[in-house]
Amino acid sequence: MKKCVIQEETTGCGIASVANILGKTYSEMKATANAMGIYAEDKSLWSDVQYVRKMLSHAGVETSSEEISFESWSALPDLALLSIKHHQEDGRNLWHWVVFKRVGGEELVMDSASYLPSNIRTDFNEMQPKWFIEVKNA
Repeated sequence: MKKCVIQEETTGCGIASVANILGKTYSEMKATANAMGIYAEDKSLWSDVQYVRKMLSHAGVETSSEEISFESWSALPDLALLSIKHHQEDGRNLWHWVVFKRVGGEELVMDSASYLPSNIRTDFNEMQPKWFIEVKNA
């Protein structure tokens, strides 16, 4: 398993999650995102799903067209962008992006948050996903 990319900005979880899917570094993905007009510090992105789709599509990766309600860990596809830590600020829904992967029957979550003791997570009971975006051909 590759090392998890850690977000270098407080609000860079989407950029880091896409970097984890594409096998890029944070700085490589940030440069690509910035060239596309996507900036981690843009508060409008904090409650938007289109920018992660746009970055993945730019790399030729297909995603599900809709966000899919989380039902169970076993029901997830082999690769997905997962929304956790849902909360509201100023009437807007916000969340934290992580990557769910199933490799050789093993399930794990790549969480880019810099404060975690381990960024490869299997503490599924601690995470409370609300929905996910399937990543189809990465």
